[in-house]
Amino acid sequence: MIMHYNKKEVKIKNIFKPEKIILNNGKEVQPKASVAPFVIIGLFLSLIVAGDVTGFNFETIIKRGNEFFVILKDMFPPNFDYMKTVIPPLIETIKISVLGSLIGSFIAIPFAMLCSVNINKSKIILNLVRVVMSITRTLPTLIIALISTYIFGLGTFAGTVAISIFTFGIVTKMLYEKVETVDMGPFEAMEAVGATRVKAFVGAIMPQIMPSYLSICLYSLEINVRAAAILGYVGAGGIGLILNEKIGWREYDRVGMILVMLFITVLIIENGSKYIRERLG
Repeated sequence: MIMHYNKKEVKIKNIFKPEKIILNNGKEVQPKASVAPFVIIGLFLSLIVAGDVTGFNFETIIKRGNEFFVILKDMFPPNFDYMKTVIPPLIETIKISVLGSLIGSFIAIPFAMLCSVNINKSKIILNLVRVVMSITRTLPTLIIALISTYIFGLGTFAGTVAISIFTFGIVTKMLYEKVETVDMGPFEAMEAVGATRVKAFVGAIMPQIMPSYLSICLYSLEINVRAAAILGYVGAGGIGLILNEKIGWREYDRVGMILVMLFITVLIIENGSKYIRERLG
C-alpha cells in the first residue's frame, strides 16, 4: 500500500523528526530532533499565562494603540522657541550623570577588591560585601533617588547621590568579575618582596584591568544619562522636572522639544563613549 503525504504533512513531520541523511559511503544518519518547536510552544504558553496573570489585554492595545500616534503627532514639529528653556535643566542632567558616574566608579575600586576571591581571602568579609552589593544593584534608580530626596532634600544633589549609588553597584560587579580573571603572578611577586595587599593590587592588578575599567565607566555613563533624565519625576533635579510638568499640562509640542534635545545629547555621548572604548581596545 502506497502512502501519500501532502507537503504540509511532510514539513510538520520534518520539524519534530528530521529526515535521515545518507552519507557518501551509503551510511544513514538520523539527526537529533530540534528542541526549537518545543521552546516556541513553551514561550507561547508562557505568554498566554503571563497575560492572564498580569491582566494584559491585546484588545485594549488594538483599540487604544492609535492614541500613541495622536500624541506623537502633537509632539512634532516640536516648539523650537522652547529650546532656550530646555538647555539649563539639560545641562543639570549631564552634570548629574557625569559627576555621579565619576563618584560611583571611583568608590567601586576598593569594593571590587573586597569582592574578588583571588584578592580577599576572608570568606566572611567577601560574602558580606557581596550581599551588600547585591542589595545595592536590586534597588531601582528611581527608588534610590526618592529616598535621597527625603534625606538630602529636593534638587540635583539627591540625583547625583542616586546616580552614584547606582553606578557604584554596577561598576563594582563588572570590575570584580574582571579582577578574578587576571594573571596573579605579578601580584604574588609584589607580596613576596614585602608589599601590602593594597599596594600589590594597585601596582600589579590595576594596570591589567585599567582598559576594561575605563570601558565599564564609559558604558555606565551612557546608561546614567538616560537614567538621570527621569529622576526629576521624584524631585531629584534635571530635565525630568520640566518633562513631567509639560506632560501633565498636555503641552506636547514642548515635550517634543525636550525629547529631541535629550535624544541629541544621548546620541553624542553614546557615540563619543563608543569611540573612546574602541580606542581603548
